[in-house]
Amino acid sequence: CALAAAVAPFAAPTAHAQESRPQESRPLAAATVPVYPPIQGASIWDRFGETPPSSHHRVFSNWGYLNDWSVDIYQNPGATVVSPFGSKTSSGSPVTVQVVTVTPGCATGNLADGGWRIGLEARDDATGTVVGRADVMHVDQKPDSITVGATVGPWDRLGRTGRFRYSSCYQVNGDTGAHIHLEVINRTAYSCYVAR
Repeated sequence: CALAAAVAPFAAPTAHAQESRPQESRPLAAATVPVYPPIQGASIWDRFGETPPSSHHRVFSNWGYLNDWSVDIYQNPGATVVSPFGSKTSSGSPVTVQVVTVTPGCATGNLADGGWRIGLEARDDATGTVVGRADVMHVDQKPDSITVGATVGPWDRLGRTGRFRYSSCYQVNGDTGAHIHLEVINRTAYSCYVAR
């Protein structure tokens, strides 16, 4: 798993890769990059017991492939949303995270239905290798500085958790239903998680 989740609710197995992409089209694997919950402070995942990463719906694609896994991470409206990527690879190299997508999160194009989708790309600075991407959705109060091409650090604010109207895109509303939808994909193999 060249891109692995690192802390609760995810852990980083390194010998549990799942073949999901044609071998000939993949670059060589890079060091692992940890993925953390993208909300500062305490949060929970799978609040209603219905959508663990093993079965949660995936919406987005990168590099022509459906993202590897997804999860909803819950926190009341107003919590700070940050990049889920760690700042160093498993080999100790710095990681640069760049914004690659900023669009309304729902197909309606209406921010009131589900907030922003912010796509982030993690690059191993030592090798220049793009390791993976994460899509962070249902972001409210996105700062003007979060634009395509911007570089973000691990504690830079992408926005806040929000409450959105009940819609076909965002089926949960109210304070207890406020969450960030996180999807992750690995550039070389398969992004792994382990429920704890």
